[in-house]
Amino acid sequence: MSILVNKDSKVLVQGVTGSEGQFHAEQMLEYGTNILAGVTPGKGGQNTLHDRIPVFDSVEEAVGETGVDTSIIFVPPPFAAEAVIEASSAGISVVVCITEGIPIHDMLKVKQIVNQNGTRLVGPNCPGIITVDECKLGIMPGFICKKGNIGVISKSGTLTYEAIDQCVNVGLGQTTAIGIGGDPIIGTTMQDCLELFEADPETEGVVIIGEIGGQMEIVAARWANKNMSKPITGFIAGQTAPPGRRMGHAGAIVSGGDDTAEAKIRILKECGINIAESVADIGIVLKASME
Repeated sequence: MSILVNKDSKVLVQGVTGSEGQFHAEQMLEYGTNILAGVTPGKGGQNTLHDRIPVFDSVEEAVGETGVDTSIIFVPPPFAAEAVIEASSAGISVVVCITEGIPIHDMLKVKQIVNQNGTRLVGPNCPGIITVDECKLGIMPGFICKKGNIGVISKSGTLTYEAIDQCVNVGLGQTTAIGIGGDPIIGTTMQDCLELFEADPETEGVVIIGEIGGQMEIVAARWANKNMSKPITGFIAGQTAPPGRRMGHAGAIVSGGDDTAEAKIRILKECGINIAESVADIGIVLKASME
């Protein structure tokens, strides 16, 4: 099994005629993702991606004509929030938003609407999600993955890829890998993902990649300590970051207290999570916990 997406997901690409949408949609098709439609306002009636994919003016049209239920968004920051809202309002159940730089006040509105509509939003500012050998939504390189029984959750795009590679190096493949994004306001949290992986019978272990700033890792760890039956290996990025310094992601800034890397590592250990001291140790620590 998997979480959130699989070979049966009926995929829509919003922003499909833009350069980024074109490039990554092509990659997703090659991976086997079931893309049925694209949306670019004003370009409805065309076909794209070598005439394989019809383009519609609106998500509502695409849903009505093709039955799509999952959307991936490659739309510039000024319009991305409205693209998410449009997808959610049209009944799309899973929306993955790759876009970086969406204003926080826009995301506050988005969060309220997707919650009201029961839409699962992944991102924004994320690499997407991949269920190995079934469906790739986003910019993750599919070739690095191997089918297996490990779930991967990460705030960081590049560290998602590194965690996957370290797992594969010790012979552990993945069920689903999900980059949740590092912005202050995102649609799906670490705890949300842990709940999904705990309920997935094929996932037997989980890797979480966190970073400095915020409380998300701590909230997830405390939930896992009480509710999770599967081993978790964690890594916290930004261990050398000084207080007040922003490190990459908009959410990765230390204000003091228990949002430092040191404090998070201590709390995760207290909650029974196995900690990898470096990225290169993730696979080794995870394999030891699975034995």
